[in-house]
Amino acid sequence: MKQTKVISKAVIKRLPRYRRYLGELKKRGVEKISSKDLSELIGYTASQIRQDLNNFGGFGQQGYGYSVENLYKEISNILGLNKEYKTVIVGYGRLGQAMASYIDKNEKQFRIAGIFDVSDKVVNEVFKNAQVYAFNDLKEFVVENDIEIAVITVPREKGQVVADTLVEAGIKGIWNFSSVDLELPDNVCVENVHMSDSLHALAYYMKDK
Repeated sequence: MKQTKVISKAVIKRLPRYRRYLGELKKRGVEKISSKDLSELIGYTASQIRQDLNNFGGFGQQGYGYSVENLYKEISNILGLNKEYKTVIVGYGRLGQAMASYIDKNEKQFRIAGIFDVSDKVVNEVFKNAQVYAFNDLKEFVVENDIEIAVITVPREKGQVVADTLVEAGIKGIWNFSSVDLELPDNVCVENVHMSDSLHALAYYMKDK
């Protein structure tokens, strides 16, 4: 059933954290957990956890708590991680290679179908089972292979140009590491990642330590 209730971005941002901790519990063989115990692990209040999960049906049983396996699966489904996404990486520099390595090792739902770069020197190389193609072939490749997600790892001055090319090709989602907030049509989902934001926040928290 399609989700019709409007869920806040703050709730959506917390779901991957729940899933990550539940995955660790699964590996340890934990079968059930209460919202109180989950609270102590994650750092959110038990009330916050219950409120977040109640947006999607709750999933818990009074006196029992949550089934770790079932809750992990339910959150995976809510996040759309019950399917495979054909993915391309644009930019074959150090960051592009690092993201390709990370996805290949940790995110099996996201299959890297190709990597693209402007340098002729790297075209036809193979990295993490994905071939490197010329940037000029990006649009045609996305169309012909029904690519859904693109990871942009190019310098900031090239970010919008790459994004515009992807939009023309019909891309549905962009994971953007180009350090510029992209201007995109409403039908394209984007997650802008500014690594400096996290680093600067760390500096703030350290000021008075």
